[in-house]
Amino acid sequence: MNPLYRQVVETYVEGPGLKIKSAPLGDGVTDADALRKTLSKHVAAVVIQYPNFFGCLEDVRSIADIAHEAGALLVVVADPINLGLLTPPGASGADIVVGEGQGLGVPMSFGGPNLGVFAAKQELVRRMPGRLVGATVDVDGQRGFVLTLQTREQHIRREKATSNICTNVALCALMATIYAAILGKRGLRKVGELSTAKAHYAARELTKVPGVSLRFGAPFFKEFALRLPKSPERVIRRLVKDRLLAGVPLKGFDRAYKDCLLVAVTEKRTKEEIDAYAAALAAAVA
Repeated sequence: MNPLYRQVVETYVEGPGLKIKSAPLGDGVTDADALRKTLSKHVAAVVIQYPNFFGCLEDVRSIADIAHEAGALLVVVADPINLGLLTPPGASGADIVVGEGQGLGVPMSFGGPNLGVFAAKQELVRRMPGRLVGATVDVDGQRGFVLTLQTREQHIRREKATSNICTNVALCALMATIYAAILGKRGLRKVGELSTAKAHYAARELTKVPGVSLRFGAPFFKEFALRLPKSPERVIRRLVKDRLLAGVPLKGFDRAYKDCLLVAVTEKRTKEEIDAYAAALAAAVA
């Protein structure tokens, strides 16, 4: 999972004294057998990312089965853009799905604000934090929308409330709604297909550079980790001179991957840009 997400969770669980355990990683994905040994009756939830931090595709179905056997919930961190093509986590047994909605047509805006996506099974809906909006009709029979399942606890229960979310991100949610409505089901699928095709083309071209290889053998979607023969930080500084953002060095997250670079390719990249990147990388590591 994204190490930054984990750090946030570690901050939240420090107060109530909850513990976080990490399951060992196999070839870019969770080791199912090791995960099963890690779990016990005291585990509340298993959290995975799909695709994971390295861009590899986890086997959500098998992990859901392992989690449920132990009496735990499965929480999946997913990119909504990818779900135009990938199997929805809920269809693979996930109990809760969360994700970052910035990719849904919301510009970075110097770092924010962004919006989050939160979904849960029907039996968990009443335990969701925040506000839910439902469709209804008014006294004249006109269609309208109202806040539902809101027990006023956000207003009157203070520290006992399940939610104290008050920041208004309605503008970002509106941007995401417009983006999804314009693209539609086929458009989102097309974005996923283009991202996957271009990412795999980039991986093939980049690994033709002598000394450069894929760090993991697991299937990936639109992100992948490269192992470089030279310091990723030096390579990044070199490629910036060519006006290229090469990727994210993984050393800052885990020293076990000090020679690795995380690369993302979306539908917006062109073949010419990918070829230029490959040529610049070849010169940087020569």
